[in-house]
Amino acid sequence: MTNEELQHLVEALSDELFGLPFQHKAVFNPRLRTTGGRYLLHSHHIEINKKYLDKHGKQELAGIIKHELCHYHLHLQGKGYKHRDRDFKELMKKVGAPRFCTPLAAETPRKQRKMLLYECRDCHLIYKRRRRVNTDRYACGKCAGKLTLKEEKLQ
Repeated sequence: MTNEELQHLVEALSDELFGLPFQHKAVFNPRLRTTGGRYLLHSHHIEINKKYLDKHGKQELAGIIKHELCHYHLHLQGKGYKHRDRDFKELMKKVGAPRFCTPLAAETPRKQRKMLLYECRDCHLIYKRRRRVNTDRYACGKCAGKLTLKEEKLQ
């Protein structure tokens, strides 16, 4: 789907569901990562994440467009366009727009973080830390015993 096809789809959904014309731009924004789309208050344009079309299809895309059109039309009418506003919630219910879009599966695995395990020599209490501890300077908080690095593992 191209930006022109997206523009026609947004205009058609606006006329069909809201009975109002969409007079601004709707484009795919490849820089969007965690959101399905956004409505820009200053320019009144709508940006859509194309990954949602590729992964979840036109049905999901239509839901995202409906959601953003709710923001658009309410903002232009001077009504409550934010997620917490009653006007927004009522209009979303009326047009069948989803509150959230289906999450995208993570493309890259999360970075594994190092976990350091320190053990007290006296009372054998285990401390978990992400950063190194100077064992010459710090002691056990329970018995003031000496700490030793027991294990380094990835989490």
